[in-house]
Amino acid sequence: MERIKIFLAIYGLTLPFIGLADTFNGRVVDETGSPLIGATVKASNDRITTTNTDGDFCISVESSTAKLQISYIGFLTETFILKSNTGKHELRMTPDIGALEEVVVTATRTPKALKDVPVVTRLITADDIRKTDATNIQDLLTEELPGLEFTYAMSQETSLNMSGFGGKSVLFLVDGERLAGETMDNIDFNRLNLDNVGQVEVVKGASSALYGANAVGGVVNLITRENKEPWRINLNSRYKSLGNEWRSGADLNFHSGKWTSNTNFQYNTSETVKLTDAFDAESNLQNLYGGRTFNIKERLSFQPSNALRLTARGGYFNRTSTRINYDDHYIDYTAGLRGVWNIGVGKTLELSYSYDQYDKQRYVNDRRTHDHDYSNRQHIAHALYTQFFGNNVLTAGADYMNDYLLTYQFVSGETHSQSSVDAFVQFDYNPLSWLNIVASVREDYFSESKNNSVTARLATMFKFNRFSVRANYAGGFRAPTLKEMYMNFDMAGIQMIYGNPNLKPEKSHNFNLALEHNGQIRNSIFAGSYSMNAMGYFNWYDSRITTTDYPGDSTNEPGAIYCNEDGVKVAGIDISARYRLQMGLGMTLNYNYLHTMGRTVDSQFSNPRPHSMTWRLDYERRLCSAYKFYAGISGRYLAKPESKYDTDNAYSVWKFTLQQEVWRGINVNFIIDNLLNYRPKVYYWNSLPTLGRTWSIGVSLDIDTMFR
Repeated sequence: MERIKIFLAIYGLTLPFIGLADTFNGRVVDETGSPLIGATVKASNDRITTTNTDGDFCISVESSTAKLQISYIGFLTETFILKSNTGKHELRMTPDIGALEEVVVTATRTPKALKDVPVVTRLITADDIRKTDATNIQDLLTEELPGLEFTYAMSQETSLNMSGFGGKSVLFLVDGERLAGETMDNIDFNRLNLDNVGQVEVVKGASSALYGANAVGGVVNLITRENKEPWRINLNSRYKSLGNEWRSGADLNFHSGKWTSNTNFQYNTSETVKLTDAFDAESNLQNLYGGRTFNIKERLSFQPSNALRLTARGGYFNRTSTRINYDDHYIDYTAGLRGVWNIGVGKTLELSYSYDQYDKQRYVNDRRTHDHDYSNRQHIAHALYTQFFGNNVLTAGADYMNDYLLTYQFVSGETHSQSSVDAFVQFDYNPLSWLNIVASVREDYFSESKNNSVTARLATMFKFNRFSVRANYAGGFRAPTLKEMYMNFDMAGIQMIYGNPNLKPEKSHNFNLALEHNGQIRNSIFAGSYSMNAMGYFNWYDSRITTTDYPGDSTNEPGAIYCNEDGVKVAGIDISARYRLQMGLGMTLNYNYLHTMGRTVDSQFSNPRPHSMTWRLDYERRLCSAYKFYAGISGRYLAKPESKYDTDNAYSVWKFTLQQEVWRGINVNFIIDNLLNYRPKVYYWNSLPTLGRTWSIGVSLDIDTMFR
């Protein structure tokens, strides 16, 4: 009995120390001071908690000092030492631009973390889109990517050059689906507004082993933003001084049970801008034509079970370009249905159908003339099967497309169509944690040209600590279009252009080698993370489809005719560097060097520039719960083109951006573009179409945030 009393006495004396636990309260925020919801907080005693909707946490530790490890996707996993349990500690996380945990799908057609993709992929995030305040994909890519330039061509349509390749050799996709129609040698970029885009993925170099025709020079894929919140509504409007341009839009998202809906509207108007007068004999451009654009898109998803998801989409686009004596109308109808079925552990089958019709019409005095009618219709069916074998992935697929074209550039009354079919297979092999090998092969067949093509790709990736090395070979091809085979067009009395049904497909061989390094700096005023990437590439372009002089014969007058030519080679270097400080300051620099050899891809509309660069210096900070601001200086530099034509000189343009969240969900944007007031002396096709400094102001309302 006496022993029991002694034991209880000792226990009573030690109890306050045995059960002693200090409670630590804190708030986890990003570099701007905004709360991180759902961050994992782990103490040294293995207790774990997560932050709430305000970024707050509370955790108990049997010590007066707490050692906490905090992790969150997209940020460095960091350890914080808290020496006091009084008050609330603010723990500021550092963005991990090196970890690159964001998931991309374009390079391999299966979800894969960006840091693990063996094919060099440029990811433009929703945050990047917000900072540029871009209206469409053309505006966004111009600011974000060096080595890429949009210029004007005849009838003031858009021409594209990306790393030495024209627009016909760069494939643009929306959620992996092709687009119909063309305005020059590209799709209509005005269709691709960014209100509901979650990210843009850019793969430079040939990708035909997965995407077939047109993926000779690269792929640009716009991925729709996914919404899992009960509801989200954004209303926005912007005024721009150049052309008195107004842009207004709405993005409506609803999620309830098995249903998810995304509806997007955008309406733009602008006036014609007079760049120079008709007496300027040197300039190719006298005016920037105004007009109006209306775009509506709907995406509806239904998930009847965990194993099946169905997605339907539809859209309508209408653009009017107002000219001096006439108006051009551009109309597009699109629809599609996709089903994704998880048929077993690690096995997925995806089936989809899409329809796209793009029409052009000319009106004089509000009456349709029918002399410039154009209609391109595409029916496309896909099948994609994916199976995981541990860390390895097998992907196989097939596509069918029917392409119909009516155009004023054919012999009067003619229409043409062709069908294409393909099959491909890819194996993603991961034998070691530091080694990844991806091999792909594909065959395509086109009925009208009776051409088939086999393309392949082999990509490897080696990872050593925070260094990655990527080496890649890829084949590309582009089948001749219906217009290139059957054109018979009088180009405004200047010359005739004839098609050639005997054209061969274009082919390319792309080699690239890339080195990437990621790291972080700790315990200093320069604490933050950084990434650096350098890629060298070489493209050997064979059987390029172009035009050559045609002497004429007994039936046709002299002019130009489509033909194949060999000997085009393009080499270059891409360098990018990013540094994001924990204090909120960020820096980005991108540089491209381009060298063309042999028979150059130079034309009077699209002229490769040997040097180009983009940059951004910005600062973002939340000063209180009701106010957050972002300020940035960005710009781009383009060297003088190497061209046999009279062309634009080198120039640089700078842009100042100020974005403010003045209250919950209320955001105000102010931008000064062409900050240094640059204006070209002569407006060539590839000159910057500007009158000098311009400004814009806009407001964006996140209705759900205002009432949260």
